[in-house]
Amino acid sequence: MRAFTVSDLNNALRKHIEGEGLFFDLWLLAEVTEFRRYPSGHCYFTLKDERASIRAVLWRSAAERLTMLPVNGEAVLAHGRVGFYENRGEVQFVVDQMIPAGTGLLFEQLEELRARLEAEGLFDDRRKRPLPALPRRIGIVTSPQAAALQDILNILRRRYPLAEVLLSPCLVQGELAPASIVAALRRVYLESVDLVILARGGGASENLAAFNDEQVVRTLAISPVPVITGVGHQTDTTLVDAVADVRAPTPSAAAELATPTITELHQRVQELRARATAAIQNRIAEQRRAISQQMISLQRNHPRRRFDSARQTVDELLRRANRAFERGLLLEQTRLQGLQARLIALSPQATLARGYAIAQRADGQVVTDPAHTQPGERLFLTLRAGTLRVVAEETNE
Repeated sequence: MRAFTVSDLNNALRKHIEGEGLFFDLWLLAEVTEFRRYPSGHCYFTLKDERASIRAVLWRSAAERLTMLPVNGEAVLAHGRVGFYENRGEVQFVVDQMIPAGTGLLFEQLEELRARLEAEGLFDDRRKRPLPALPRRIGIVTSPQAAALQDILNILRRRYPLAEVLLSPCLVQGELAPASIVAALRRVYLESVDLVILARGGGASENLAAFNDEQVVRTLAISPVPVITGVGHQTDTTLVDAVADVRAPTPSAAAELATPTITELHQRVQELRARATAAIQNRIAEQRRAISQQMISLQRNHPRRRFDSARQTVDELLRRANRAFERGLLLEQTRLQGLQARLIALSPQATLARGYAIAQRADGQVVTDPAHTQPGERLFLTLRAGTLRVVAEETNE
């Protein structure tokens, strides 16, 4: 047999109770008793009817979203889930939303409208548009008598006095407020504004009913420009907040979201100036490099450069021709000198220089055979240095 500890049992009970989907997303109609808020901000109380009761807890984060905390004896509609507190072994109801019971029907109608509009896609995040960085004309839809208007104007003058502000006045409370807001929105859409702020100061939840009106929501959904809503306090949430491009927690916050500050603009201008200067310098450097490359290309392909190259080629050819001519001349001179030497060696003068003589008759006929002469015949002997006249005495073959 296995014995469970109390902690094991309570832990199993908690997992079983909190794990059942049936006990999530519940509405309880009950009376509040023993309500107490602790310094931590958490609220502990009991919800009961005529036959039963259950302990309840409202965590601080949920309590801060309520416009008013309940009081003992008040009938409420509480939304939340069933939880289990292990330390005491107690079932408790964890509340995340609570409204007076008298507003239950209105709340159900509001939730039905919310679900229908959401199903149509009016609350889809893909419809959200970015806010203009530097709006020139800002349309404000609110009551002229509202303190929220002065807060918005003061912030716009301080942060961004360059923007033109256009007020489209309307009622923001009462039965006539929805139609008045619709008319004001339609007027401002015709004024070529860059941005619209729909604002109202804080108040009880029933005073914000105009901002949950279907026609107001649909008119806001067809805005040609981005819309910022600043309705009520930070904890107030209306249907116009869901359809707007940006939801601000307060009217003052809406004005801050709509505009940059002069300091931010100055910093941005400095950044843009630095980026522009750097871009221009880079562009100039690139152009200089391109021009330099073009100059090099032009110099390389300039006709004068080609003429100089051709002239250099001609000069080189002339030098080669001169060298070839000189070499040819030298070779011819050498050949002629050889021929000259051979002629000199074969000339009669060279033979005479060696001691030989040429015998000739008076008629100039050369005598080459002694048998061709007669004794007593006069002959001429040609020597290297001159001519001798001799007489042939005898012949010897």
